[in-house]
Amino acid sequence: MANHTKTITLTDDDQKMLSDSLHNDTDNAGIDAWIQAAVDGKVNNCWKRFRQEWTQKLMDDSSFTDPIPSVKADFIALVIARSDYKNRKQRDDASPKNKGLKG
Repeated sequence: MANHTKTITLTDDDQKMLSDSLHNDTDNAGIDAWIQAAVDGKVNNCWKRFRQEWTQKLMDDSSFTDPIPSVKADFIALVIARSDYKNRKQRDDASPKNKGLKG
């Protein structure tokens, strides 16, 4: 997978309001840094939850006898290759409360 670049749109008023709270210059580097830090924080929190949840699942799975990878990319690859892995969309789609809401 490649790096993802996203574009967000802020109105002039949004930028002015954010600049009231964030250290920002005319190039909006302060807002850009804050947005990147917010995304980095979310990624880190998701990684912590993912690692904790799946380490426990792997340890509790008597059929799993391989070592648990200590390299992040290897750990993620191992987990998402498992037949019991579902990403958020798949979990939401399978949820009984979401049945009948489509269409």
